Amino acid sequence: MYDKTVRRRRAVLALLVVLSLLLLTAYFGEAPNGRLHAVQRDFLTVVSPIQDGANKALKPVRDLFGWFGATLHAKGQRNELLKQVSRLRQELVADEAEKRISHQALALFHIDELGVDDYHPVTASVVGQTPNIWYSRVNIDKGESAGIRVNDPVINDEGLVGRVTAVVADGAQVDLITDSSMGVSARIGSSQATGLLQPKVGDPGDLALQYLAASAPANVGEYVVTSGTVSNEASLYPPGLLIGQVTSVNEETGFKSVNVHPAANLQELDVVQVLTAGAGTRPENLSRLAASLPSAQTSGAAGEQLASTQVGE
Repeated sequence: MYDKTVRRRRAVLALLVVLSLLLLTAYFGEAPNGRLHAVQRDFLTVVSPIQDGANKALKPVRDLFGWFGATLHAKGQRNELLKQVSRLRQELVADEAEKRISHQALALFHIDELGVDDYHPVTASVVGQTPNIWYSRVNIDKGESAGIRVNDPVINDEGLVGRVTAVVADGAQVDLITDSSMGVSARIGSSQATGLLQPKVGDPGDLALQYLAASAPANVGEYVVTSGTVSNEASLYPPGLLIGQVTSVNEETGFKSVNVHPAANLQELDVVQVLTAGAGTRPENLSRLAASLPSAQTSGAAGEQLASTQVGE
């Protein structure tokens, strides 16, 4: 029974193939107005309205599938564009950072105008920074192997940054001028009146120059620079280093103090320069002298006056 069914289906298939070949041969062999062409035209006349209706009925479905396809394609393009934007943004940030570092390094290259032959500048990159609003400490990638020692002054192209407080072979820690441990002997402009510059209490971004004589001239907008004397932290800064500008003046009993905004942008330090002093030089000798004095003598205004006297000698 199964074999008969198979043979019957094969015979039908062969017959249909033969009929199809005969019809195709007859169709292409007859004239355009022949019977087969007429049957084709009649068939199209009947089927065309059905096809048109089916096309109209299925158009929303085709549009829906087309919308899904276009949406998926658009999402793919959007994701690719987002990747390109992210890559370009990273390249832009890297380019801007490189330009900023190059600008700071170039400015530091011309820092020799300070006229301090006893110091040997060592350029270093900032590799770590205190992650809080006080920005009181940074780490640099140069250390003892480059001649850097504790209490060496640190600057950048804008002005005084701080001083070295800890050092290892290939790195050092720098306390910024806004750190609570800092104290810098400073003066206003060309005035000879010397005061002690320290972080302003309650304001991590500003400084206060204290213990100025009541008669010392002080005006808003004037520049504050290092006086070139030993501070109470036993660090001698070269004279004339820019620290910041006066923002306000306070009159106090027996003394005058001024608020100072730092000239250096301590939140965006990339490249700094450590002013190292060679053995036997005047800055090195004075720093050693200040470190050897009793702490009571080198603290506050009395320490500043003593250090100033030693420098004058």
